[in-house]
Amino acid sequence: MTRAPTSTKQIRRTVQRVQTGVRLERRLLGVLKALADLHGITLGDLLEGIVLHAFEGKSPFGSEGLAKIDALKNVFGLDLSAADSHLLVERSKRARTK
Repeated sequence: MTRAPTSTKQIRRTVQRVQTGVRLERRLLGVLKALADLHGITLGDLLEGIVLHAFEGKSPFGSEGLAKIDALKNVFGLDLSAADSHLLVERSKRARTK
């Protein structure tokens, strides 16, 4: 097993990324893209960071970041919460064209 470096210098890790066709709720995507832009990173980098933090049971955002997210949620009209995560259903194709 490799030990973590003892110095404060961070070691860059080489990874292989793949293109994916993930579908996301429209307003949620707007908030994520705006948040990535605020941090000067790509949407993919933001999502990787969020997921890696979640896998370790850590919050990826501090109080300042959460305040920015709340403001962006208001801008994009995002009223969903974690409680909604398994209750989302996609609007039918017919309803989207109206």
